[in-house]
Amino acid sequence: MNIGELIGTGRTADVFALGEDRVVRCHRDSEDATGEAVLMAYLAEHGYPVPTAWPGAAVGQLVMQRLSGPTMREALAAGVLSGEQAGELLADLLLRLHAVPPRNGADSAHRIVHLDLHPENVFLTPDGPMVIDWATAQEGPPGLDTAMAALILAQAALTMPAAAEIARSVLPALVRGLGGTDAMLLSEARARRAANPTLTQEEVDALDEAVALVLATGADVQGSVLR
Repeated sequence: MNIGELIGTGRTADVFALGEDRVVRCHRDSEDATGEAVLMAYLAEHGYPVPTAWPGAAVGQLVMQRLSGPTMREALAAGVLSGEQAGELLADLLLRLHAVPPRNGADSAHRIVHLDLHPENVFLTPDGPMVIDWATAQEGPPGLDTAMAALILAQAALTMPAAAEIARSVLPALVRGLGGTDAMLLSEARARRAANPTLTQEEVDALDEAVALVLATGADVQGSVLR
């Protein structure tokens, strides 16, 4: 495998070009990506928008179709996508995901949950949005997934100055598109975020305020519906 230039980097992995039409994501801790490739194939079979993926040559590698188009965050920063549009799209992607039948069906109330859906993990391609980074996905309650998506945006609004305005513009439309916060498992989402070793201390310290921001956004959304 002839790995090319570095084209992306995140908290746990780096992405390199692999020819003109593929990329390879390399986990720094060599986390096994085989299950992720299997899950993405399952989602594609059920019509969910994910790039084609294959196991890499090493345990920590995942080969994927190279996507064209900006990430949702890049489109927001460029002003070609509004916060309202982005929030509605994120909500739709979550609802579509939770409509996919679970793979093992051990709990009838559980669905496949992404647990890290945010504007950097959605590519806006000519063929429509594509969702990436399924490393944290599992089966669980949909309310945990929606809470995580809202909480991640709220954390960004409070701790990432470069992304704060964007996050605050997206959050209300996301919460509205999900029908409010009543079904969100925010306490469980908060506990999971607090245990995430990739978060900074500032991000962990902001979690209570982030939960409050999500709940206040939900109250505002509900109030606007009732008016």
